[in-house]
Amino acid sequence: MQRQTQTQRQTLKYSPLQIQMLNLLHLTTMELEQRIKEELEENPILEEGKEESTSEEAPEEFDDADLPSGSDDNTVQDYYDWDEFRDDDIPDYKTYANNQSADNELYTRPMVEAISFRDDLKQQVHFLQLDERQQLIADFILDSLDEDGFLRRESDVIADDISFANSMFIDTDEVNTMLKIIQQLDPPGIAASDLRECLLIQLNRMENQNDTWKWAYKIVSDAFDELGSRNYDKIMRITGLDEESLKKAIQLITTLNPKPASGLRNDTVINESIKPDFMLWYTEDGEIEVQLTWGNSPALKLNKVFTQMAEQKNDKATNQFLKNKMNSAKWFIDAIKQRENTMLNTLKAIVKLQYDYFQTGDIKKLRPMILKDVAEIIDMDISTVSRVTTNKYVQTPFGIVLLKDLFTEGVTNEDGTEVSNREIQEAIREIVSEEDKRHPYNDQQITDMLAEKGYSVARRTVAKYREQLNIPTARLRVTI
Repeated sequence: MQRQTQTQRQTLKYSPLQIQMLNLLHLTTMELEQRIKEELEENPILEEGKEESTSEEAPEEFDDADLPSGSDDNTVQDYYDWDEFRDDDIPDYKTYANNQSADNELYTRPMVEAISFRDDLKQQVHFLQLDERQQLIADFILDSLDEDGFLRRESDVIADDISFANSMFIDTDEVNTMLKIIQQLDPPGIAASDLRECLLIQLNRMENQNDTWKWAYKIVSDAFDELGSRNYDKIMRITGLDEESLKKAIQLITTLNPKPASGLRNDTVINESIKPDFMLWYTEDGEIEVQLTWGNSPALKLNKVFTQMAEQKNDKATNQFLKNKMNSAKWFIDAIKQRENTMLNTLKAIVKLQYDYFQTGDIKKLRPMILKDVAEIIDMDISTVSRVTTNKYVQTPFGIVLLKDLFTEGVTNEDGTEVSNREIQEAIREIVSEEDKRHPYNDQQITDMLAEKGYSVARRTVAKYREQLNIPTARLRVTI
């Protein structure tokens, strides 16, 4: 039996304007410009330009009745002081080329065409006199290289794969023969099976094979594991070298390239130029002012021709189409305005919380700050602040700053004050840069030195910050 019941529940619904604003909020300046172009192409109601003001009075028209009676052309010339209209009083800077619109645009690096390192190697192979069978094996080997230029697969596996893919029998010796040819290509060390072979290939390609070269070759061939762990005492025992000879050999080895494809790898052709979303500067009074980047959102308005068509009585389908497009255009314009206000309010809140940092640019002045701190100031949700600060940059007098980098965790100091983890990371960087490279500090020693500076942190925290700074462990920082 059917029953009709009434229930009450709370749901969250977004208006079309809110949806538009949320979709625009996370976009960067360059992405927003592209989004506006797409909207202009899709919506005929929308066009660039400012709304014409109807409140301004039209300029007075010239009337002959205003002239004295019996006036001729000369009288007209005398009646108006034409010197007022000359360009002599216009400041010179207004006539400079860079005050025109095109010259004020921020420079953007052009996209550069690039090829992968594998294609570069294939071009070298094509200059060799190879038959079709050899060319097939060579291309397959080059396609099997990893991103560093190493060939991690065994020759018999490669031979089986080529045979299966091309319905023909390829012998392992054929693969090994072609592999030796490829290893003669540039850069030296390409297609090696591991780092040891890579270094040996590079050493074999050297022309100046003196005593230092012989020592370096012996170290790589006979004491490679000890070289990786920097166990210099054991290396000297294995090779019979003294400390001075070992030092020269190590210096030669450090000139070799551990990743042979690094000089050829150009797969990424994405334009990495940064266009700041905000501008920050100091006034004459020393105050901080902020604004959105010029050209962040060009002025948009409704097309009068289509709005007038919408007011007329057309067929139902046309009216519905124009109504939908008009609503969409209005929501889009309002969403951009709300986006601008939200972004400015967010940056002003960040500047308020990090005022000392923005005054000096000193990273040690950063205060602990999380998204919730900014959200409370602007009275918005944390997710909104996250959208505003993601991939957004601000141009400051001391450089371009990523907003996300300003959000840091807090660590309580010995005197009870809370400091940013970025400040501790900078302290770790300074300690490592000033250490004796023959006897670098381990994590516990760095922890003790930080404690002397007043930073009370655990050793595991120091290890975490050191890894974030891409600083290797003490054992790998040893130099002789």
